[in-house]
Amino acid sequence: ASTAPLRANNRHPSIVAHYCYLLFVATLGLVFCFYLMLSSQEAKMNSIRMVVNAHSASSIASSGKPFLLYGTAWKKEETARYVAEAIHAGFRFIDTACQPKHYNEAGVGNGWKAAADELGLQRSDLFLQTKYTPYPGQDPNRVPYDHTAPIEEQVKQSLAVSLKNLHTDYLDSLVMHSPLDTVERTMEAWRVMETFVDDGKVHRLGISNCYDYNFYTAIYNQARIKPSVLQNRFYAESNFDTKLRQFCKEKGIWYQSFWTLTGNRQALALPQVKHLAEKKNLTPQTLMYAFMMSLGYATPLDGTTNKAHMLEDVAVMERMQGGEKIFETQDELKEFAAILGMPEL
Repeated sequence: ASTAPLRANNRHPSIVAHYCYLLFVATLGLVFCFYLMLSSQEAKMNSIRMVVNAHSASSIASSGKPFLLYGTAWKKEETARYVAEAIHAGFRFIDTACQPKHYNEAGVGNGWKAAADELGLQRSDLFLQTKYTPYPGQDPNRVPYDHTAPIEEQVKQSLAVSLKNLHTDYLDSLVMHSPLDTVERTMEAWRVMETFVDDGKVHRLGISNCYDYNFYTAIYNQARIKPSVLQNRFYAESNFDTKLRQFCKEKGIWYQSFWTLTGNRQALALPQVKHLAEKKNLTPQTLMYAFMMSLGYATPLDGTTNKAHMLEDVAVMERMQGGEKIFETQDELKEFAAILGMPEL
């Protein structure tokens, strides 16, 4: 009778060892699973970093690859949402203005911040361009600076408001929304803008709504820091800025076109344009953007609020950034220019 308990006691160490072994194997399994999970997350993060780097504004600009500039005029209280959606779709260059009459600059700031937080983007991954709008272009009831102050102070106050609205301590580009009434007064404002570049608060300067070749070249010649942007409406009424575009091409100035689709709506509705677009797996609208980017010095503004159109537009941009030539020859570019009514490329 005394031997039965002894046999049970003899078996007890082996049971404990068995459970210890199972616990050890389970722990190893958990550690291995945890390792796989971390490896997967690291691989995912590396993939995200590669995508972000490939779509960083700074890398695109330095490479000289074509790009679209997301335009934010007339979006009012929906501005933040549209800007965030555009960045999610792949836009990295954003245009706005310190002009409450037509722009919600603070909404642009909130939109890019929200999208950057969600996508893990840094400030340098985005290109932020805004404008100093002289008093005649402002709503008298919503001027973002003291319009009774000297021009120098107006420009300084406008910059301070823009930096605050856009949640940044520098601008990639500051554009004068329109010249003042004389070259002399325009240069008075320009001299102040040049000091912003000296101080590192602004990286490049430009002018918008300047269609007079002599006026623009006078500013260029007198400027210590030359304008590197010209943003104009692109349409037949201005002869498609033929002389100004040639000047931009020669001087390495970014020609930013707005009203690119609206101003050429009739031409884009022509059967031959639709046929050419279909051949290239594009719409007439994305073909127009591809044409502008194919010029080598032009950047079209794109203000769509439609998510599907955002993705279509980014897709053609990325095709071209990847090296695809949508317009395969110079003759093909000239043929399309002739359809639009452009006298020269």
